[in-house]
Amino acid sequence: MAKQKIVLKLYMEDKKKRRKALRTAVGLSGNRCVESASLEEDKIVVVGEGIDSIALTTMLRKRMSYADLVSVTSVDEKDDQKKKQEETILSYQFGAIKPLPVVIHEPGYDHNSCIIM
Repeated sequence: MAKQKIVLKLYMEDKKKRRKALRTAVGLSGNRCVESASLEEDKIVVVGEGIDSIALTTMLRKRMSYADLVSVTSVDEKDDQKKKQEETILSYQFGAIKPLPVVIHEPGYDHNSCIIM
């Protein structure tokens, strides 16, 4: 199965409701592999494999009284790895800038060079 990202909109007014929503999202029976669950203002984002988005939405509706399925998208692992590599490369590039060595080449006769060329 492919890894997927599910975004749900919830009404969470206090910390108790937020904990309850996260516990419900992660502890849904039948979830084979929930890798992460995070909160963003009034949304909860669940990432993993084998997650039934409809069952998750109905369970949150029963427990939280309001849940709206916003989006379900597939997540490519290769794209995530490329983004992480690009971020690390950028952080190294802009970290410590080393001066380049200065090479001065004076035109003249070189004994080791070929005369024909």
